[in-house]
Amino acid sequence: MLKEIFIAELSYEAKTTRNFLSRIPAELMTWKPDEKSMSLGDIAIHIANLPGWGLTTLIGTSFDLASPEAEEFKKNQPDSPTDIQKLFDKNIAALEAILQNVSDDDFAINWSLKMGDNIFFTQPRYAVLRSFFFSHLIHHRAQLGVYFRLNGIPVPPSFGPTADEQA
Repeated sequence: MLKEIFIAELSYEAKTTRNFLSRIPAELMTWKPDEKSMSLGDIAIHIANLPGWGLTTLIGTSFDLASPEAEEFKKNQPDSPTDIQKLFDKNIAALEAILQNVSDDDFAINWSLKMGDNIFFTQPRYAVLRSFFFSHLIHHRAQLGVYFRLNGIPVPPSFGPTADEQA
């Protein structure tokens, strides 16, 4: 039952996120509102990689930020809006495929995020998928919406109409 819930949510969030990613202008990839902030392109790349974090949650019992696998997330980063969209679609397809074969018992297995011997948290996979992937994705998509607003790019709807796109 849980997999059906997550698959439905993934479908909705992927469609909404694709709409955001489709609006990224190539000339603003390096733009950021201040020196402390990520660039628009870096946020978009992070969003494109997040389904891989969901995948990692479902195929293992932990992720070590100090591991060689963590370095893989930093390699081959796309440098164009089109390539970011392709990476997102590839990662969403992989996550959808894994979700098809996950049981409710699999969702209950504990999963940990760590860096070497330092464990940041341990939670059941369903809680990690909800927060570490879905909420994380929505958070950064909202950041992208703020960046759009600051640059005069119409903000697409997420959970209802925006000031730019009324229903």
